[in-house]
Amino acid sequence: MSTKTYTPRLADKYKKEVVPALVKKFNYTSVMQAPKLEKICLNRGVNGAVTDKKLVDIALDELTTIAGQKAVSTMSKKDISNFKLRKNMPIVQELHCVVIDV
Repeated sequence: MSTKTYTPRLADKYKKEVVPALVKKFNYTSVMQAPKLEKICLNRGVNGAVTDKKLVDIALDELTTIAGQKAVSTMSKKDISNFKLRKNMPIVQELHCVVIDV
């Protein structure tokens, strides 16, 4: 069994590229002064998801590819007739990556 723990790619990028840039830009004396990540949230609203269901699947695949984790579709909570939206239609894709020990 492997003892390695999974770390999201965005968290690795933050640790290796963004933190040193922040230290340099704001003249921090220590790396510990740079802000820490607690959670990475990716949200995507799909324009036209009401008329074309394939757009929702494409958006889910793209978010899954970007983050490396399965995205979840959020369903509408009520009917909105002006947008031709009905209850329980998929409208937004979201993904939450909890960052541990960055």
